Amino acid sequence: MAFPIDDLTGYFSGEWQLARKIVDVDGAALGEASGRATFTCEDGVLVYRESGELQLGAHRGPFVRTLHYRPSGGSRAAVHFDHGGFFHDVDLATGEWTADHPCAADWYRGAYRVLDDRQWEQEWVVTGPAKDHVITSRFTRADR
Repeated sequence: MAFPIDDLTGYFSGEWQLARKIVDVDGAALGEASGRATFTCEDGVLVYRESGELQLGAHRGPFVRTLHYRPSGGSRAAVHFDHGGFFHDVDLATGEWTADHPCAADWYRGAYRVLDDRQWEQEWVVTGPAKDHVITSRFTRADR
């Protein structure tokens, strides 16, 4: 059962441990990542920053990513890439949300699921001519 959120900024703010698995569409492991994610409120924008170590095939190295969650009331936000482009909307009033994002000829189908006050998951199923995999990220509260 999902955990409803009525204050997206309050729920996400702070530091999270991040564990990520990347598999092909048949479930075979392609890679994994681990690290930290933080949400910091800056000028009314909830800035998401993740960093850690990625292993993808023979590659092993650091990764970083920044997204901007622009709150639009209670459980809702518009998510933008660091360069400003729109990524997707999110509304966690029920604790679950599905979002779509076209990326060139590929398609990203995302799903958020809030498990409780200390854990949430995000899954992206990526399909298209260039990509065909599933990225599952588990976030566990690190600072409370």
